[in-house]
Amino acid sequence: MRGPVLLLVAAGLLAACRQAPPEPPADLIVYGRVWTGDTARPEARGVAVRGGTIVAVGSTREVRRFQGPRTRVLDAGARTVLPGLADAHTHFIDGGFQLLSVDLRDADTPAEFVRRLAAFARKQPRGRWILGGDWDHERWPGSPLPRKEWIDSVTPDNPVFVSRLDGHMGVANSLALRLAHLTRATRAPAGGVIVRDSATGEPTGVLKDNAADAIWRAVPERTAAETDSALATALRHAASLGLTTIHVMSSNWSDLAAFRRARSRNALTARIYDFVPLATWRMLADTVRAEGRGDDWLRIGGLKGFMDGSLGSTTAAFYDPYLDAPTSRGLFVTDSAVMRGAILSADSAGLQVAVHAIGDRANAVLLDFYAEAERLHGARDRRFRVEHAQHLRRVDVPRFGALGVIASMQPYHAIDDGRWAYERLDTARLRGTYAFHSLLATNAPLAFGSDWTVAPLSPLLGIYAAVTRRTLDGKNPGGWFPEEKIALEQALRAYTAGVAYAGFMEGRTGVLRPGLFADMTVLDRDLFATPPDSLNAVRVTTTIVGGRIVYEGR
Repeated sequence: MRGPVLLLVAAGLLAACRQAPPEPPADLIVYGRVWTGDTARPEARGVAVRGGTIVAVGSTREVRRFQGPRTRVLDAGARTVLPGLADAHTHFIDGGFQLLSVDLRDADTPAEFVRRLAAFARKQPRGRWILGGDWDHERWPGSPLPRKEWIDSVTPDNPVFVSRLDGHMGVANSLALRLAHLTRATRAPAGGVIVRDSATGEPTGVLKDNAADAIWRAVPERTAAETDSALATALRHAASLGLTTIHVMSSNWSDLAAFRRARSRNALTARIYDFVPLATWRMLADTVRAEGRGDDWLRIGGLKGFMDGSLGSTTAAFYDPYLDAPTSRGLFVTDSAVMRGAILSADSAGLQVAVHAIGDRANAVLLDFYAEAERLHGARDRRFRVEHAQHLRRVDVPRFGALGVIASMQPYHAIDDGRWAYERLDTARLRGTYAFHSLLATNAPLAFGSDWTVAPLSPLLGIYAAVTRRTLDGKNPGGWFPEEKIALEQALRAYTAGVAYAGFMEGRTGVLRPGLFADMTVLDRDLFATPPDSLNAVRVTTTIVGGRIVYEGR
């Protein structure tokens, strides 16, 4: 009997070998402390990649069997490997232009604001517009708004329109005002404010929200070459920060043209989901019908609109007046009837709608419009988004989860605005500011981003902000409204799987699992052993997109 048994065993082994040939070697293996984001297996020691796709996630032994003579091996040791970090809300090409422009973000005095503009203007050709800036008057003693007189003498040959960091207010010099035909007699448009001198009635140069449209009409169109250069600059910056997927809130269609040119050259180093203006929903519907929604590197199908302005510009729409502007409750940038019609039309066309809403009134009315669209058009996987969802009444928080509306939020804003928001809003309203914990507790889908250039692009700074809520002025070491802090893993999910879901990319990216895209971010330390108040010091060492290393730090 022994001989036949051995023969049977040998035959079985031979059959098994025939049925399961050895796995082809991986192109890349990454070892480290792997946080997969996959609830079925949250931790691992390695990830194997072949052809841009993950083929194995597991122990060192499980992954090592995919190693061949040509496999590249990255050993991060005890450092953390994450699913590729993502950003649900950027103004990406504008960010590239900003990197090439004057930087006023941390100008701490009016004198420094003027000095930087003067130094930048000296290097510019006569007649070239000076844009960008991202100034923050809340940094200045007394918080005065800038005026054209501050900069006229140092920018006599260049038209200037530099924006506040939130993008809802900017200051123009006299030359720019002349080119835009803005005078004392000019009436402010609906949804906009022209700030005027109280004594003379003349424009001070500060224009809020829709009032800036006259300036933008006077600014020359960017050339394709200029836009491509800005995109390349932005992509390099994003890769250095570990970003592998980026949602772009474009103000025009020229951004999409630039992304398409980069895609045709295989020059994208992050996956892009481009949102075009909500008012152009019909054009997008026709494009999607004719061309589809793109591919795994460049996707379309989303629309971005604006309900209101911003808190910093006192144009966010609230039910009650501002404390420091008691005659104002903010404004709707888009007429509410126009917004309702656009949302209903875009939804009927099967497009994803994302709308900026800051104030509590703007958020409540927007949720009403979304609920109406669902009632009228029936249930479907529409994934409405509220961009910012910044100030919420407590009664509106559970509506996100009930309606399945995605709260697309930017944690860094909380630790920035927390320095001065008490000047504008009472404590009752502030308790509903960036209510991360409350939203998650009511099962709201949460996706995190930066709002770059309004805030820094770094997702790690956003994670720090969500976990600590320590304001930038150091005055809230325990957290600004600490009950809204969230755990590290919750913040990571909002920057990975949450963004994937917000862009209909779950099942392809957002977690580390066999069969998904090999998008990974490698950090310079063990993130989970890092004290919360030191998370802002964490840096990216390697960024991998589709199995390709697009950034390696020193």
